[in-house]
Formats: sequence, C-alpha cells, structure tokens
Amino acid sequence: MMYNLHHLSAGSDSDFLSALNVFQYITFRALGAAMTAFLLSLVFGNWTIRKLISLKMGQPIRTKEEVHKLFELQGGKAGTPTMGGILILGVLIISTLLWARPDNIAVWLLVFTLLVCGALGFWDDYLKVARKNSAGISERTKLMGQGFVALVVTGFFLLNPALQEQARALYVPFYKEPIFLNLGWFTLVFFALVIIGSSNAVNLTDGLDGLAAGCTITTGVAYSIITYAAGNLKIAQYLQIPYYPFAGELSVVCMALVGASFGFLWFNCHPARVFMGDTGSLAIGGFFGVVAICCKQELLLVVVGGVFVIEALSVLIQRTWFKITKRVYGEGRRVFLMSPIHHHFELKGWKENTVIVRFWILSVMFALLGLATLKLR
Repeated sequence: MMYNLHHLSAGSDSDFLSALNVFQYITFRALGAAMTAFLLSLVFGNWTIRKLISLKMGQPIRTKEEVHKLFELQGGKAGTPTMGGILILGVLIISTLLWARPDNIAVWLLVFTLLVCGALGFWDDYLKVARKNSAGISERTKLMGQGFVALVVTGFFLLNPALQEQARALYVPFYKEPIFLNLGWFTLVFFALVIIGSSNAVNLTDGLDGLAAGCTITTGVAYSIITYAAGNLKIAQYLQIPYYPFAGELSVVCMALVGASFGFLWFNCHPARVFMGDTGSLAIGGFFGVVAICCKQELLLVVVGGVFVIEALSVLIQRTWFKITKRVYGEGRRVFLMSPIHHHFELKGWKENTVIVRFWILSVMFALLGLATLKLR
C-alpha cells in the first residue's frame, strides 16, 4: 500500500510529491514497517491483555508433581494470560500489508505461513487453557499442520521453472558453491525439516519471560539483512550468495516482525504480563523457516538461530538419553536437570533475568556470526 505512493512522484515538480519517491526503497519501508508494528503493539497491547484476562485465557502451569523444584520458581506465573501471539501476528500482518509490495508472491507466502502456524498454535493454546493442563494438540496434528505449510512452500519453488533449479540445490555456510546441485524430490523432505524444526525450536525456547521475543529480534534483524542481500543482484554477486529477485522485499516483513517483537517485549519482559503462547512461537518459528528457504540460506538458520537450536537439542538429547538408559538400566537418567536447557540453568541457581539476558547475548553473537559467514566464503 505505502509502496504505491512513490508513483505520485513520477514527473511531479512538487517537492512534497517528489519526496514520496522514498517509498520505493526497501530500506525505508523496512524501517517504516518496524516502527508501525512497534507502535501498534503499544497501542493495542493493554487492550489485548485485558481481553485475554476477561476471556480467562490464563496460562496453565505444570503441577509440582510434574516439575518438582521448578514449580517453586514458575508457580507464581499461573493465570498470566497466554495467546499473546495474537498481538504479534496481528500487528505484523497489518504492518506487512501496509509497507510491503503487494505484488510479491513470497510476501504472501509468509503471510500464509503465519496464519496457518498461528492457527495451529492458537488451537494448541486453547486446548491447554480449556483442559487446565499442558496437554494441547497431539504431536501428529502439529506435524501435519507444519507439513502442510512445507508442502505449499515446496510447490511454490519446484513448480516454478525459474526457481526450481536453484531451490533443489543445497548450500552450507562458508561455502560459495552448493554441496548438492539437485536434491530432487528430497527437497520436500528438506524443506519440511527446516520449517518443522524451526517452528518447534522457537516453541521450546518460549519458556521464560521475554526469552523467545528477544531471540526473535536478533534473528529477525539478521535475516532482514540476509534477505536484502539475496534480493539485490549486485550485493548477491559480490558476496557470491544465491540470488532471488523477490527475496529483498522479505526484509520489510522481517523488520515488521522485529518491531512487533519489540512491542510485545514491552509487556512480556520480566515479570511478564502476557505470554506469546504457541500462537506466537509456532508461527514465528515457521516464519523463520520459510524466510530461510526464500533466501536460500536454510542451514545458516542453524547459526543465526543458535539459541533456538541449543534449546531444541537439549530436549532431544534429554529424551533420547532417558529412553536409552531406561532400556539399559531399567531407570531413565538425565543429562540436564531439566529441559529445555533454560530450565536447567534456573535449577542450577541462576536468576530468571540472568538466564534471559545471557541467552539474549548468545543470540546476538550467533546472529553476528551468521552474518559474518556471508563474507567468509
């Protein structure tokens, strides 16, 4: 919508109308999208929280029998409104529609991802609130929803003759050329792993006040730069990274997410007045997976989103080791005091704010390392 204002400057002698030419630039619109999403979050944040409270959408907390000592640290959060991801997704989509080019199909692909994964997370949150426990939708249902998004994204690339050849290639950080030129229909499996893995990793990170939102900001900023570079022919050639002409516009959407996350963090910082819930975390994770695919930097997400990866790996390691030791010794053993790993550090005696800020610092470092790989090739 705002992009079309630059057409008014064409052939105009008016200084005011000529100034509208700035709306054609991605960098300007990306900053505009971030500010719009941030301000909308502040405007509607309190109203959203009051509405969630009136609807009795309080976050159920696992019992003392389930989490033992952690209940002493987290029990006071019971009843804090959840589904705050509605605020993030709402202002993100509004800001995207205002500032991104409407003729860019990849922008609509991201909006589709946010809506589907957000709806999946909303359903999960609703069931948890309704049942007053941590049992939401089944893992199978969640995987089916995320897999549907992967199927649509794969179809977008592989059914387009201009995109399919590069989409089937596999690039890794620090290498200029793809290590595999043609993944064939395994591309669907790969894209599914990226989207499902990213969606669930962000979901697992959302366990402390502001933790997921802060890491979302650093990852969003990094990918706004990466998508801009991938969508600019001269920069892509200079950095020797894959070029997608539509990718540059995705930096507008990434910065809209950054602004929305800053606005949400205003209310979600410790002590949180609202949680994003699966409504926000599943959608944000799916969003990053699709963005990484759209700029052909899927494996770079492992570096840029390093905190998300660590959180997910901690759960995988804990569950796997518990099952192995239970089969061998008859009693399951643990690697961490509790997973995801942020709870391990809480139980080690770290204050919640200490865990959050240190993980934010790690997220900044991972984002910088990811950006450095664009040049170190």
